[in-house]
Amino acid sequence: MNGNGSDSKLSFDGVMQIAYIVPDLKAAIAHYSAVMHLGPWYVSEHFVGVEKIYRGKATDVDMTIAMTYANQMCIELIQQLNDVPSVYRDVRDRRGYGFHHWGVGTYDFDRSAADYRARGYEIAFSTMLRGAPLAYFDTTDQLAGMVEFIAMNEAREDMFRKMYEASVNWDGSEPVRIRR
Repeated sequence: MNGNGSDSKLSFDGVMQIAYIVPDLKAAIAHYSAVMHLGPWYVSEHFVGVEKIYRGKATDVDMTIAMTYANQMCIELIQQLNDVPSVYRDVRDRRGYGFHHWGVGTYDFDRSAADYRARGYEIAFSTMLRGAPLAYFDTTDQLAGMVEFIAMNEAREDMFRKMYEASVNWDGSEPVRIRR
């Protein structure tokens, strides 16, 4: 069992996710499942967002992601599938694969983004997904990774809650689940 307790209160406001870039998503899922007993993993192949912008320019970055929970922390694995410039390549080229960003849920995306811009951080990547924005701020000069603001709405809450609930007392069956 991965240690999740079903009576805990799940929060989507603040740091709620830790993400890693990996060279081989299938191998990483197998490793994290076997060694850490994390799962089930929800995989979004060719993760699609609308209006993907990398450092001010449109991008066609192609990636597949997988997410699960460890207690109340969402764990995300990301494999970039093409070689276009991206926030994933930025970190990989600087220091290799591994930790990439913290995901921060926010119910006031505009205020959170304005606060980070006022601190001098630039938006490195942004997109719209499930009717709400996502934005990565490049904090790598001062922190170990980037910070991603995840605008929370009912659809996102439902998605994260379902992944969390599936992880509670996960028995190891059906370790990979494709999200459509």
